[in-house]
Amino acid sequence: MGRYVVRRLLQMIPVFVGATLLIFLMVHVMGDPIAGLCGERQCDQATAARLKREFGLDQPVWRQYLTYMGNVFTGDFGTAFNGQEVTELMSTAFPVTVRLTLIAIVFEIVVGVTLGVLTGLRRGRPVDTGVLLVTLVVISVPTFVTGLLLQLLLGVKWDWIRPSVSSEAPFGELVLPGLVLASVSLAYVTRLTRTSIAENRRSDYVRTAVAKGLPRHRVVVRHLLRNSLIPVVTFIGADIGFLMGGAIVTERIFNIHGVGYQLYQGILRQNTQTVVGFVTVLVLVFLLANLLVDLLYAVLDPRIRYV
Repeated sequence: MGRYVVRRLLQMIPVFVGATLLIFLMVHVMGDPIAGLCGERQCDQATAARLKREFGLDQPVWRQYLTYMGNVFTGDFGTAFNGQEVTELMSTAFPVTVRLTLIAIVFEIVVGVTLGVLTGLRRGRPVDTGVLLVTLVVISVPTFVTGLLLQLLLGVKWDWIRPSVSSEAPFGELVLPGLVLASVSLAYVTRLTRTSIAENRRSDYVRTAVAKGLPRHRVVVRHLLRNSLIPVVTFIGADIGFLMGGAIVTERIFNIHGVGYQLYQGILRQNTQTVVGFVTVLVLVFLLANLLVDLLYAVLDPRIRYV
């Protein structure tokens, strides 16, 4: 196991370098960041040259990338065009988005897996049909429509919750945004669990466990559920990064100043340092989540061995 983890960590290095290089190049072709910094008025040549020199934009792109990567390994993600350190923006944005993502993942695991097991064991019955219809509706409706509708009903019309989240963003205020963020993924987790349970239910090892006279709950939990969760764990592991990076719409609806908000502001203002810095951390989140998923395979299925 230890050798496998070391090998995977070494494999992450070229993936990380390649992903950050691609992001760096894509961000730097969005437009002239100095023009965005000056606003509607065009900067004079002297001011533009001074700003490019100050932020290192007068260097070739390959040299800018090497300088950026050298600073990243020391914990320096650069300075935003407003003079604020990108790490300072991260220290306020990432904790909020991490809390929001944790709530969304809990909804996916608890609600999604539970509904998936329930419908998988009762395939073809009314409860199965009803859940499939509801999940289809959730997948079909855009997230911003779901978020605005719940905000209007629960926050404005019925006054059950705050229509927007305060600057501290405690867990209690993030429950509804977390549900909105997780809504589509929750529907997919439900359907994926249902399909996996229904398929494995007809497997020989499940029939053997039933023939041995094992209690029904033990057959479901110890035998059926463990193997059925492998594709679900794969989906949720990849979804962690998608939730953190794709929370722009949800955070805008509920006025949450998290990663999505900072990415939106960075793209809007062509603040390349902010965008590249935040996306670099999200790449690391993706890589570590995938490693964790691979290690969980061995926990769910004892037949899997890593050498």
